[in-house]
Amino acid sequence: MSTGRSFYITTPIYYPSDVPHIGHGYTTVAVDALARWHRQAGDDTWMLTGTDEHGQKMLRAAAANGVTPQEWVDELVTESWFPLLETLDVANDDFIRTTQERHEERVRAFVEALYARGYIYAGEYEALYCVGCEEFKPESEIVDGTGPFEGLKVCGIHSIPLELLQEKNYFFKLSEFQDALLELYRTEPDFIRPESARNEVVSFVRSGLKDLSISRSAFDWGIQVPWDESHVIYVWVDALLNYATAVGYGTDPEQFARRWPAYHVVGKDILRFHAVIWPAMLMAAGLDVPRGVFAHGWLLVGGEKMSKSKLTGIAPTEITDVFGSDAYRFYFLSAIAFGQDGSFSWEDLSARYQAELANGFGNLASRSTAMIQRYFEAIVPPAGEYTEADLDVQKIVADAAATADAAMERFRIDEAIAAIWTIVDALNLYITENAPWALAKDDAQRGRLGTVLYTAAEGLRALAVLLSPVMPESTEKLWIALGADESIGRLHDQPIRAAGTWGILRAGTPVNALAPLFPRVEQSG
Repeated sequence: MSTGRSFYITTPIYYPSDVPHIGHGYTTVAVDALARWHRQAGDDTWMLTGTDEHGQKMLRAAAANGVTPQEWVDELVTESWFPLLETLDVANDDFIRTTQERHEERVRAFVEALYARGYIYAGEYEALYCVGCEEFKPESEIVDGTGPFEGLKVCGIHSIPLELLQEKNYFFKLSEFQDALLELYRTEPDFIRPESARNEVVSFVRSGLKDLSISRSAFDWGIQVPWDESHVIYVWVDALLNYATAVGYGTDPEQFARRWPAYHVVGKDILRFHAVIWPAMLMAAGLDVPRGVFAHGWLLVGGEKMSKSKLTGIAPTEITDVFGSDAYRFYFLSAIAFGQDGSFSWEDLSARYQAELANGFGNLASRSTAMIQRYFEAIVPPAGEYTEADLDVQKIVADAAATADAAMERFRIDEAIAAIWTIVDALNLYITENAPWALAKDDAQRGRLGTVLYTAAEGLRALAVLLSPVMPESTEKLWIALGADESIGRLHDQPIRAAGTWGILRAGTPVNALAPLFPRVEQSG
């Protein structure tokens, strides 16, 4: 069912020395939901995630733990990062590690191409460097230390002292791309979203770009510069290139042409790297810039951005062990306007789980299937003549499907879920108003009862399809309960852009028993 349209989407590649917290999980499930939606729409979809494993921070962490950097990253990725994808039910197509040979050889080829095109030169560099950020800090992020760091310059993000580094480095002529970047932002207003992120990048680039140091010679944990092996490539340059190396840049031109360019979803703190440095590198290499960069907000816990150093990090399993992965995915993707900061609290999660999932969607599914079992011997009844109330439901379903698809195109997953939820609310109200349990008492109303329960079942069929990218597990259970698997095929084969078409579930389909999709959660404390 391919539309032939390419949809290549990436998460940032994560730094594996940080144990995954719900912020990492948030980005990953957002990208997964977008990828699942497009895959199910028949677009030629590819989802990439991975880990960024070079740099000084990693070298120091490995030394502190008495192992080699490679042993250190292997352990982190195996024990923390692969399990995260399983915990959150993520269906990524590829996982790239920057220590893989396929990445390293292609990075060298890319940097060599920039050098050959005259965009790299040797120079001296002295600046304040933050090992936490792996970045020479701009003035705006350097602050005076307090307490034990009195009299020192510290990083505005990590609050740790900066190191003055003086090195002979290689530089990328980033300053030459100022006009080309401003032109890109002007002609492609959706290149950076949301608008607040776009405005911030435009004003940053307008204020002037400095050339970028793209190598380090003080340590060796990295990819060697091809023409000077006493240098390694700056970790951010190496990291950004993963998006191209993973889809065959330099070795598989067919795969690269099929997939590239990509959409990148990133946290707003790494927006500049993706919206300024990365497109400039691609322009310098004569390659297409990305299709777009979407910067989402931060997850705040108790009003603060989550971080390992402040111990506000919450492991995703703390949530999934209690509420399940579908609830995790639903909560973060619906409760926060995608692109803005959002606050996490257990109370809010618990309240939404109860109201929207258990009482809203879950209860609707249970009672509809149970009534078909009770009144029609577990066979979906045919619909008779449709009344105004039935046609209203059909219109709500069609509108919700179209609105959700348009929202997904804009990367507004929260708006898509809100549109789909109008079906849940409409069907719950419809059942209350049409009272099938009352109709069942009157034989003369048998035809009407059939129409009402067919409407409920067919509405649930549409819901299962539309919600499957967000909640793959519960929608699969619902799909099997509706007997849809047997009669119309597997859930993930259903064309999502046609989900709002009425009458797809066939009358005569046997339904199956359905355990509660979102069981009550007993919470302690």
